[in-house]
Amino acid sequence: MSLIVMKFGGTSMAGIERIRGVAARVKREAEAGNQVAVVVSAMAGETDRLVGFCKEASPLADPAEYDVVVASGEQVTSGLLAIVLQSMGVKARSWLGWQLPVHTSGSHSKARIHDVGTDALRAALAAGEVAVIPGFQGLTDDGRVTTLGRGGSDTSAVAVAAALKADRCDIYTDVEGVFTTDPRIVPRARKLSKITYEEMLELASVGAKVLQTRSVELAMKEKVRVQVLSSFSDEPGTLVVDEDEVVEQELIAGVAYDRNEAKVTLISVPDRPGVVATIFGPLADANINVDMIVQNIAADGRTTDVTFTVPRTELARAKAVLEANLGAIGYERLDINDEVAKISVVGVGMRSHAGVAATMFRSLAERGINILAITTSEIKVSVLIAEEYLELAVRVLHTAYGLDAAA
Repeated sequence: MSLIVMKFGGTSMAGIERIRGVAARVKREAEAGNQVAVVVSAMAGETDRLVGFCKEASPLADPAEYDVVVASGEQVTSGLLAIVLQSMGVKARSWLGWQLPVHTSGSHSKARIHDVGTDALRAALAAGEVAVIPGFQGLTDDGRVTTLGRGGSDTSAVAVAAALKADRCDIYTDVEGVFTTDPRIVPRARKLSKITYEEMLELASVGAKVLQTRSVELAMKEKVRVQVLSSFSDEPGTLVVDEDEVVEQELIAGVAYDRNEAKVTLISVPDRPGVVATIFGPLADANINVDMIVQNIAADGRTTDVTFTVPRTELARAKAVLEANLGAIGYERLDINDEVAKISVVGVGMRSHAGVAATMFRSLAERGINILAITTSEIKVSVLIAEEYLELAVRVLHTAYGLDAAA
């Protein structure tokens, strides 16, 4: 007998018929003799609808009350799934975030999980009951409802699996697993049978939408075996595991991309100690994430140009912050380009193989694609390019690294 946590996303829970399909999968696991806890998201589009209500009620809604409203979507689906399971003859009960409880920080709308209470949950599982848990929500020390941020149900599922020391956490989505790149752009993309935590974390952080970044971080920290599967087929999925479980590691695991990028350049910034802090300090204070950074020293040695990227959704706020700090920074001009995209290649094989970056740069150059900025890590190389070349670049790099499936 295994203890399995199953997580179902919004598309899987979008309406009673799909919930019946989820219930059938859960019943199958329970009838196989496994203890099963299920974590569910709100129905597809429901969280956006609830957020819209909050904005309509007040543009400056109290964050604590905002969380009360948006957490209700998962409460609905957890109750509905329990009802459907009961109608199918499966013992089931829903457990809301405050009933377990899921203890979190007090940062409303972006809370972090501290711990998950398991006593009542373990007793229910031992009695043969399927536990249905709403994802995305928790409870502060002073008893207020919190939410974990968009995509937080993945993190909820991994946290429950870690607390229960589950044998596996199965995350069901609308894709059949983790592919070498987006199959909508490259039809010959291959599904990976296994991928390391590190590779999955890097892919998630640079645009792959399969798993939320925080859920992968938590899985890696707690050594939770995660499997990504489709709710709509019985095809084998992709296991996200420790590096020592991947017998033969590929040089590159995948190519990811992110359209949510904007390039900001400060022209003729005085080249003096501390000037970079006057740029990035105010941006950090405004909770604006900065990604790629390039600094060029001018020929006169007295000024520098500083280029960096921010999420396109944060561009207006970043521009306002920089303009408000013009006096402290002393730049001559602000140049902005929001028609850019980031392409990344990721693979643990980079640690032991030279020439990965050179292959990327050469392949893009041969197709006339100019690189605007570069960042690297131990297992990742990312470049910024004009957005109009994004799909071509993904296809070119996928082929260059030998990732295309056989015809």
